[in-house]
Amino acid sequence: MPPGDPGLSAEPVVGSGGVRKGALLAAIGIVVVLADYLTKEWVVANIPMYSKRPVIGDFLRLTYTHNPGAAFGINIGEHSRLFFLALALVALVVLFLIYRSTPRQDRLRLVAVALIASGAIGNILDRLRYEAGVVDFIDVGIGDWRFWTFNVADSAVSVGAALLLISFWQEERTAREREREPLEA
Repeated sequence: MPPGDPGLSAEPVVGSGGVRKGALLAAIGIVVVLADYLTKEWVVANIPMYSKRPVIGDFLRLTYTHNPGAAFGINIGEHSRLFFLALALVALVVLFLIYRSTPRQDRLRLVAVALIASGAIGNILDRLRYEAGVVDFIDVGIGDWRFWTFNVADSAVSVGAALLLISFWQEERTAREREREPLEA
């Protein structure tokens, strides 16, 4: 590595984006996986299956259930648990490739990848621990109009996916703006 090239150095480089990619990924990953695990453990230990505990009236409540499928109630039958476990593992490989190709200055994309990966890991742990599937407990809605019950890992994946789309959109927009700039002589 040439002198002064921050490339893969072990130390953060002042003025080049600050925190190392791995540290950012690890910090977000630990927080999300731990929050997901601890909230699910608390729910399993303290809330009977299918009972509803109001948090903010009927709008937000805790309802303990298991989901053998994927987000938004997607279920493909008796092999859903294994199928979605394999799909999550493939997604982690793709996320790793995105992470590797992302410069450390692209914080938005790095945060997005970290959120999606840590959410996937949280749900993978459930698929390995519970034959019934992923523990879900966050129940939002009004009366009978309810969103699908979800968990902290699902929230991380959803927020991360939205941030990743924004990151790709910004990259595309920047590339188009550069194409429009007149060539400097």
